[in-house]
Amino acid sequence: NFCPDEVTCAETCAIEGVDELGYQKTYGVRSIETGVELEFVAQSGNVGSRLYVTDGNESYHMFRLKNREFTFDVDVADLACGMNGALYFIEMDEHGGKGMGSNTAGAKLGTGYCDAQCPHDVKWQNGIANVDGEHGMCCFEMDIWEANREATAFTPHPCNVEGAFRCSGVDCGRGEFGERYMASATRMV
Repeated sequence: NFCPDEVTCAETCAIEGVDELGYQKTYGVRSIETGVELEFVAQSGNVGSRLYVTDGNESYHMFRLKNREFTFDVDVADLACGMNGALYFIEMDEHGGKGMGSNTAGAKLGTGYCDAQCPHDVKWQNGIANVDGEHGMCCFEMDIWEANREATAFTPHPCNVEGAFRCSGVDCGRGEFGERYMASATRMV
């Protein structure tokens, strides 16, 4: 068994990249002339997708926006009520956690994700494998744009802990256990 526990799994398993066709089939993301197009449900059955901006090498692009303008264009014509398109900044490690524990992949292969919802589907957390899905990855999140063709929102999600952190139990704010607003990352309705 390659993954009897989270530490052994992180030491014996590796992440490999996905080519453009694999990314389209698995995550529903494809290049178009003016940017990218994201499907809600991919051919694989995956629901939703995330894209990260990198520096083209080994790090995520770190936006320095103080006294600067940030603009983007989104076509929401097919984004119906009940759907949520989003553009947001999170407090993710610039190198994707590369060098933490057994993480040799880093930003180049998409590790290091966190957000204020403390997602439990993040497979690699601070160099440890999340084999049982019991842990979440929390961090500050600033939603610049959450919208569909009917409405839009601009929402901060602060945390009472600085930086990305691995959580479990109440600290993750598990909604199914009535703990949504007890988490270290504050959820605003």
